[in-house]
Amino acid sequence: MSLNRNEKAAVVTDVAAQVARSQTLALAEYRGLTVEHLNNLRRQARDKGVYLHVLKNTLARRAVAGTPFEVASESMVGPLIYGFSEDAVAAAKVIADFAKGNDKLIVKAGAYAGKALNAEGVKALASIPTKEVLLAQLAGLLMSPISRTARVLAAVAEKKGGGAEAPAAEAAAA
Repeated sequence: MSLNRNEKAAVVTDVAAQVARSQTLALAEYRGLTVEHLNNLRRQARDKGVYLHVLKNTLARRAVAGTPFEVASESMVGPLIYGFSEDAVAAAKVIADFAKGNDKLIVKAGAYAGKALNAEGVKALASIPTKEVLLAQLAGLLMSPISRTARVLAAVAEKKGGGAEAPAAEAAAA
């Protein structure tokens, strides 16, 4: 059943609002996926904060017109599922991870920071750790010199303190 003009305008408005909040767009061909697989993909996307939607390509092109995602308009051909995310890697990660386990979902293209990505670019973006993991790694790197210095100082103090305490302990035992 096709949408009437008002329904199409509502879809474009809804998608355009999501596009305005997003950093990443990932496109994948879903031909051959069962409803169960699509529901699993949608559940994973919802858990990661990814807006995942099957759209008519003409409506998607209208929604991304004038945005940094417009560079992906040439790739909007065929039966596609669109993933938008506020997190820079979430949409690419959800689609690429699901595609690893299901050969019917084929990563087609994407867009990030105003640049069009091919399938390999989307997979490379998906391989980047999440923001939380990167922050934890940065905190670990910042703590590393401090903790090494503390261990060295503790070892020096133990060595100096251990040498003075040993004769005192021997004198007390005698």
